[in-house]
Amino acid sequence: MAVITHDRPTGSFGNRLAVWRAGFARPSLTFRSQPEPRSIGLFARGRQLVAGNFLFAGKLVQAPGVAVWDAPAPDADFAAEAQGFVWLDDLAAFGDSVARKRAQDWTYGWIARFGRGQGPGWTPELTGRRLIRWVNHSVLLLQGRDKAQADAYFRALTVQTHYLARRWSRATPGLPRFEALTGLIVAALALEGKAGLVDGAIAALSRDCQREVDAGGGIPTRNPEDLLEVFTLLNWAAQALIEAGRAVPKEVTDAIVRIAPTLRALRHADGGLARFHGGGRGIEGRLDAALAASGVRGGGGGLPAMGFVRLASGRTTVIVDAASPPDGRAGGEAHASTLAFELTSGRRPLIVSSGSGRPFGEDWHLAGRATASHSTLSIDGSSSSRLGKGGAEFATRAPMTALQLAQDASGHHLSSAHGGWQASHGLTHARILTLDGQGRRLTGTDMLEARSPSDRKRLAGILAQNPEGIGFAIRFHLHPDVDVALDMGGNAVSMALKSGEIWVFRHDGVAKLTLDPSVYLEKGRLQPRATRQIVLSAPAGSFETRIGWTLAKAQDTPLAIRDLDREELSVPD
Repeated sequence: MAVITHDRPTGSFGNRLAVWRAGFARPSLTFRSQPEPRSIGLFARGRQLVAGNFLFAGKLVQAPGVAVWDAPAPDADFAAEAQGFVWLDDLAAFGDSVARKRAQDWTYGWIARFGRGQGPGWTPELTGRRLIRWVNHSVLLLQGRDKAQADAYFRALTVQTHYLARRWSRATPGLPRFEALTGLIVAALALEGKAGLVDGAIAALSRDCQREVDAGGGIPTRNPEDLLEVFTLLNWAAQALIEAGRAVPKEVTDAIVRIAPTLRALRHADGGLARFHGGGRGIEGRLDAALAASGVRGGGGGLPAMGFVRLASGRTTVIVDAASPPDGRAGGEAHASTLAFELTSGRRPLIVSSGSGRPFGEDWHLAGRATASHSTLSIDGSSSSRLGKGGAEFATRAPMTALQLAQDASGHHLSSAHGGWQASHGLTHARILTLDGQGRRLTGTDMLEARSPSDRKRLAGILAQNPEGIGFAIRFHLHPDVDVALDMGGNAVSMALKSGEIWVFRHDGVAKLTLDPSVYLEKGRLQPRATRQIVLSAPAGSFETRIGWTLAKAQDTPLAIRDLDREELSVPD
């Protein structure tokens, strides 16, 4: 049985040395059994890849007739994403003979160009990601290839597997480490004669399941899409172990059991995940496939799931970020979104978060993390959690000071508060939400309060310098597909969904209502999508400011709507 060792050189030199050592391993030239494809791609993206449109890390390179490795990479993130081979999923989803030829040519081109340790793809997480796709799509990659080419494919698989056996421990804990370990387990158990490489990886995966997946089925980043990726990887690792006739460690099984109900609690009525802390909706079909593969039944309980609260009635879901942003290494992509919510009606998102701006550059990345990019209250010029100088993590994080859930005949109730502006302004933001039992009406109250004597003293000092009050706004960012217009002489907002539903926003008249521009930041697009936001703005000039509002379906909106017109993910032509 082979022994996993961990060499100590770091960085690219250590990776190159590990690849050189891996090159001396005896190649495995066949699989123990034929692997089954498990990863899910997008037909539309596969079509665009065939046409020579390479969209990686938010950058588009149009190079028809050129191999992906010959397309000029605009930055390091673009090059790294290409090296992970997730595009194989998309070419497999497209599935015609041209897509198969692209998949094969680009894979064998990678072997010739990078197979000896060159290029940016030799990191543990990218290698793990790449190995999973090579094994998943082995039938696609080997179809019609001669023995010499097949041998080259298996030798490259062997080298990467041995490299990963040496270097997995260098992956950052969390999702990158799960990718590295799962890639090693999937590849080593698939290749003939390499099963001995997985013992250390299985033990490490068990430890990471205990360390990185908490008792409530959450992960430190609080990113729902990251949680789905971890869940999918654990499913794949467990399936590989079962197919190899090996026991799945209890720690892995327990982590899968804990995560499944949490993901169900983070899923909107349309099947997409809540978009918080850098995460997106998730690839269409990935969540359902992962839940089915896990075999875990049942939904979440009434307690917060990974710090989020889900209110659901009828066809409507409301998901609220009811916790402080993550800290430490997990907080590098966190958003100042405490007490923000999203609302989806049936298959149509209505109220959203702006999303992650990382694919669109550093300015958009920072903007997407701000409180003003979320559907909640923000004080002018100040997020509820704030970055320090030069750091990616929040230096101050909004503390939750109250959280209470209740349910009765009138619906689901959430009462919550955070102290993100307590130290700076002496103000606590409290939010009360009620979703009625039919899912037709969400009632909200937002309050800014100076609760303690010290808070009132601090606020009084600020108001003495600003007698007009402290400006604040409550924002409701709308999905780009919502058709919106001011109504009732500017005192209400009418919102039409593509399903035919009509929602109406009203408020108590304390604040000024405007309909302002906004953006929807979505992975897989070249530019932010233009959209609108409802804004209630007012000054806080006393120890308590209270604003009430409602989001309700119009009276003539039926209880059930046949809504089958769903568009596929749009990608550039």
